[in-house]
Amino acid sequence: MNPPVDQSASATNPLAKSLTSRPAAHSKPSPKRRFSDYILSPVILSPAMILIVIFVYVFIAITVWVSLSNWHTLKIDMSLREPFGATYQQMFMMPRWHANLRNVFIFTALFLTVSIGFGLLLALLLDRKLIGHTIFRNVFLFPYSLSFIVTGIAWRWIFNPETGINVLINALGINRLIVALGGPPLHPGWTTDPTVLFSLNNWLGAIFPPVKSLSIQLGIPAALIPVVIAAAWQLTGFAMSMYIAGLATVPNDLREAARIDGATEFQVYTKVVIPQLNPVTVSTAIILGHVSLKIFDLIFAMTGVGPGFATDVPGIFVFEQTFKATRYNLGAAASIVMLLLVSMIIVPYLWTNLRKR
Repeated sequence: MNPPVDQSASATNPLAKSLTSRPAAHSKPSPKRRFSDYILSPVILSPAMILIVIFVYVFIAITVWVSLSNWHTLKIDMSLREPFGATYQQMFMMPRWHANLRNVFIFTALFLTVSIGFGLLLALLLDRKLIGHTIFRNVFLFPYSLSFIVTGIAWRWIFNPETGINVLINALGINRLIVALGGPPLHPGWTTDPTVLFSLNNWLGAIFPPVKSLSIQLGIPAALIPVVIAAAWQLTGFAMSMYIAGLATVPNDLREAARIDGATEFQVYTKVVIPQLNPVTVSTAIILGHVSLKIFDLIFAMTGVGPGFATDVPGIFVFEQTFKATRYNLGAAASIVMLLLVSMIIVPYLWTNLRKR
């Protein structure tokens, strides 16, 4: 049983008076708060929501309809194509589309590995507060401020087989050294090389026989490697900045405790610091992954479709089918596939964060 409250004590004691005068925990919100929550906020947000619904979801629905329609000339024809989904069937039977999917997955895997790996390495080096680390941080981040078009044109000159990096190889005497050792001179074709490295058709064909009937080689196109280098050069600085921000949140107490326990500097970073950066790695991979899956301007400016579609990607396929070949249904179908590929990365990430909140 609760003891009786002394009203006289409450009247004379300021603390008791303040406690007894507190409003109830579940008191009703004021009319001003109700107006802000139920009327003002929806009115302010509704224009933005309407624009998002129209210019995102309605346009996605229109694109889906176009991909299922007969609109494959300049004349608009929104009637549904028979049989249902025939445009998607046509697209997935095209050898070029097979090459596009191979290239975009290979590009994404290599690009993420190089960008995140070098970004983490640069961030750890700058975390050591070396001499001039502030200058180096700005230098490494500078390529991120450039557009992909500028990067593509610059690296196209660098990897030109006749006037680019091969001239430097000859000037440094590397070819003379190779010939002196009995080997052939080095003169790679770079972006003009149609070779597919590490072909997996025979190996995968033994497990999945339909792979043997593919019209493309499953492997790493040699012409795609310079594109990966150019993209990683531009976005490694972004990964570095993400890791630098993450390193600032790692408490120094954890590092000092590890050192007191006898851990070397290498163990401090590999056992203590880097595991704390796992959320940063996931966020960086999501952002860069969605950039790589819809890459267009860098490859368009640097190599185009490449020899034998060695550097072709879905973004270029959409552009050419829509604006050059005027096959609007085919371009729309490729756009929807690109949307699904990006959604496979973005949606699980957003859903996980929403559940945590």
